[in-house]
Amino acid sequence: MSRRAIVGLACAALMLALGACGKSKEDKAMDSVCSARADIAKQVDHLKGVTPSTATIGDVQQSLKAISSDLSKIKDAQGDLKGDRRAQVQKANDAFTSQLKDTVSNVGKSLSPSGAKTQLTSAVQQLAGAYKTALQPIDCGS
Repeated sequence: MSRRAIVGLACAALMLALGACGKSKEDKAMDSVCSARADIAKQVDHLKGVTPSTATIGDVQQSLKAISSDLSKIKDAQGDLKGDRRAQVQKANDAFTSQLKDTVSNVGKSLSPSGAKTQLTSAVQQLAGAYKTALQPIDCGS
């Protein structure tokens, strides 16, 4: 065997060995949960900055759609978590999902502009509170 072939095989073996040292399935799932949690916080902050005079339906819907997508990512990742971590993430995701559904169902029921403003402000405060109590406590090491 040539020296070049031996070096090539040694490099390939080293790359395989280093690849085996990657993150566990649970670590990858937690990274996904934390990434989704961070995006939810960003979307909630964005909604807190929206006022009835600056809000567009499309803008609000886009943020709500992003939050919904993030909640789906968290739910998908739960299966790869273990024990207490899995239970905490599942409970937090369920609580925030429930609050999101309640909030969305109540927004837009008022026909007056002042009533709509009050509803929007209240809905965003509810989402921020739900994030703080449900998702923020998840330990993401930050």
